[in-house]
Amino acid sequence: MMRSMYSAVSGLKTHQTRMDVIGNNIANVNTVAFKSSSVTFSDILYQTTSNASGANATTGTGGVNAKQIGLGTTAAATKVSITSAGASETTGNPFDIRLTDKNSTNFFIVNNGSENVFTRSGSFYVDGSGNLCMSSTGYTVMGWQVDETTGEIRKDTVSALRIMQEKNLTSAPEATTQATIAGVLDENDTDVKNDAGRVMNLNFYDNLGYQYTAKFAIKSTGTDGKYTVELTSVLDSNNQNIIKNLTKQEISQIFGDYQADATLGQYGLSKDYEFKNNKYVRKADNKEFTVDTKDKTLFKADDGSQVSITEIFSGITTTMANDIKNPASKTKVEFDTATGQATVKGEKTSYDLVFDTSTGKFASIGGDTPSKMLNMSVLSSGLLNRNGNFQNITVDFSQCLNYENGGKSTIGADAGATDGTTGKGRKLGAMTGIFIDTSGRIYGTYDNGNTELLGQ
Repeated sequence: MMRSMYSAVSGLKTHQTRMDVIGNNIANVNTVAFKSSSVTFSDILYQTTSNASGANATTGTGGVNAKQIGLGTTAAATKVSITSAGASETTGNPFDIRLTDKNSTNFFIVNNGSENVFTRSGSFYVDGSGNLCMSSTGYTVMGWQVDETTGEIRKDTVSALRIMQEKNLTSAPEATTQATIAGVLDENDTDVKNDAGRVMNLNFYDNLGYQYTAKFAIKSTGTDGKYTVELTSVLDSNNQNIIKNLTKQEISQIFGDYQADATLGQYGLSKDYEFKNNKYVRKADNKEFTVDTKDKTLFKADDGSQVSITEIFSGITTTMANDIKNPASKTKVEFDTATGQATVKGEKTSYDLVFDTSTGKFASIGGDTPSKMLNMSVLSSGLLNRNGNFQNITVDFSQCLNYENGGKSTIGADAGATDGTTGKGRKLGAMTGIFIDTSGRIYGTYDNGNTELLGQ
């Protein structure tokens, strides 16, 4: 009787142990990286009251089994489930990471200040020094660093992952190296036919992330399918033209074919006026005429009288104030006293943009296809002494079209190659976020569009 009670009590005690383990599992249902346990039972010794016997050939009887009475059960072991992962849960913290390897053999390596230890607890945060650390213990998370030469993970000795250290908070700027001119150029566009031309703005970056705007002008030549493209200015972030003081010949080193004696315009004057001693004067009293800047078609004498002139053909690229008041500088004025014709000649910098008149598609730029170089590095080699900040920009014109579009042109300039992903250039980027991919690689995202590998 007592023996049966002892056996029953051992069962109760062992099942109590199992209930304790189950209760512990339930209590830790929200514990990060908790490993559930289970109890393994084992029976206790058996008491033998009668031994077993074998078969007896003499008596002709068979053997009998021993008579044994079990003395109860006990907890043989409490097994911790290391290899089975718990259910995943969204926490909203980008640094909470769950290991999902099929064999559950991977661990995080963390450092407690004196040695590396292993854990599968992936609840992390970033401390004040930019280190990735365990939320529960403050241990530093270890990992592989990025090779600064190749930009790839260097799989050698692990070290602290300082993913938000100072150097990772910004992404280096990139200079623009490619640009694309695309869209429709309509020959009936009034902008294309006027003196200023159709203006295109190309925003680009130098090596230090400073932004500039190159302004181009497209003008009609009067010949079907043929236009000129010239660089008119390069504006910095303060809207200052950094090529303002360059000569046409110097500008041609940046963009354009240089012509030292291009005919810019021809003007008819009354025979009452002549060009004498580098000035336009009235024959009757030698009164000098200057240009009325409000109206390019008028001369104004000292006495206030105005005399009209007629532009014979278009194409003048400098103001008449320069043409008339400074005929010996960048422009040259030839005056024919017999006919009263004044021909303005001077330097000209542009490329010829040619389209196939049968298809309206791009044919050539400056005699070449499909691109021309905007040699911005010239500004770093002595002209402006910009300390090597600029890179040359390959400008692709192959996407231009010459169609009728209701008198409206859509042609414009964009930084980057035609695929829109390369050569665009970037400003200095500030970190906007961090994400970790399924292989454990840590990336930083930046407001200049860059994504950089920070570690693994």
